[in-house]
Amino acid sequence: MAYGKFHNSAKYNRPMTADPNEPRQHFIAEFMGDDPGPSLIVIGGIHGNEEAGVTALERIGPQLMKYYFDIRGRITFLAGNTRALEKGIRFIDADLNRHWTPTNVIRNLPDTNLEPQLSEDRDQAELLRMIMPTLEESEGEVYVLDLHSTSAEGVPFATVGDTLRNRAFAQLFPVTILLGIEEQLEGTLLEYLNGLGCVTLGFEGGQHFAESTVDVHEALVWRAIVNAGILPESDDLDRYNLVLEKATGRPRILEVRYRHAITPEDEFEMLPGFNNFDPISRGQRLAADARGEIKANGRGLVLIPLYQKLGEDGFFIGREVSPFWIWLSGVLRRMRLGSLMHFLPGVQRSKTDPDVFEIDTAVARFFPLQIFHLLGFRKRRWIGDKLVVSRRKFDTTSPFPRM
Repeated sequence: MAYGKFHNSAKYNRPMTADPNEPRQHFIAEFMGDDPGPSLIVIGGIHGNEEAGVTALERIGPQLMKYYFDIRGRITFLAGNTRALEKGIRFIDADLNRHWTPTNVIRNLPDTNLEPQLSEDRDQAELLRMIMPTLEESEGEVYVLDLHSTSAEGVPFATVGDTLRNRAFAQLFPVTILLGIEEQLEGTLLEYLNGLGCVTLGFEGGQHFAESTVDVHEALVWRAIVNAGILPESDDLDRYNLVLEKATGRPRILEVRYRHAITPEDEFEMLPGFNNFDPISRGQRLAADARGEIKANGRGLVLIPLYQKLGEDGFFIGREVSPFWIWLSGVLRRMRLGSLMHFLPGVQRSKTDPDVFEIDTAVARFFPLQIFHLLGFRKRRWIGDKLVVSRRKFDTTSPFPRM
């Protein structure tokens, strides 16, 4: 029998329970239809100073009741860093959206029963207890949305891990898509869930405290429910496309070319006046830190400039990608040409992971890294004098049951 349940409040307050680790503290709403189908998990407030996503989910919960008998599959709305949300700060002990590393996840899985070390360990353990059953019980594709906001004003946009399944889902929305940002970061929630085979999409809905950010998040979630195949299309739900189009402007695809990582010791300070997608030129002064001026290392568009105290990313620089390259990338990846990269001079496959390649840059120094990007190899790191590139699993096929 179909069911729906939700906790609703005008402002997020963690429900009081006898057990401070009770997972229901993250619960906002859940609906399950009579007919099997996809699952959609939406998380707001993974950063405690980004309450707009939680507010949007609390709005949608009661409204979903009128679609109660049309739901096919499962919808789950969750609040992320509940303890930081209570205080209205980004995090307590550690950034929860950098906390999903293998070591942390193994320590906080439901069956480990290890004592949490940090506040974010508790939130992670609670979220895992709510997310994992959905993955295990899903009777169709699993989609995950992660709702964010930014300290700077600017056009809302989606962040997408570069798999063809992620791209296909993201391109159903009339929004700008940013590729490659998750590959620049370690330990994000969506990186972890993408590795388990979920189709994932992050969304930066606007400035933290703008009412329009809540409206845009709400529109995105309604469209995600339809685009995932959980509710049928209708004129009533199609109007949310207009909300997204008005807020985001011309849809386009960008890729991250540079990330300026920071630590508290850097004393980073972004110059005032930058918004998302502002064009910048090589050598333009963008910020300053304890070492002096920070200038752009190339032309492009500035992304997510930091205007708050807490954070590990000062700014990103991106560029627009031609639709031709997006098309060509899809063709090459469906042909599985990435599996042949080890035949190139100076390139060898990892002995432990077929999706990882080691590049001897002394031999392959003229081989453009953009070719690896085309084939989905966006994650890169240096090990000694070797450049190691890797791609995500489940690029074109899902590990979940087909309906």
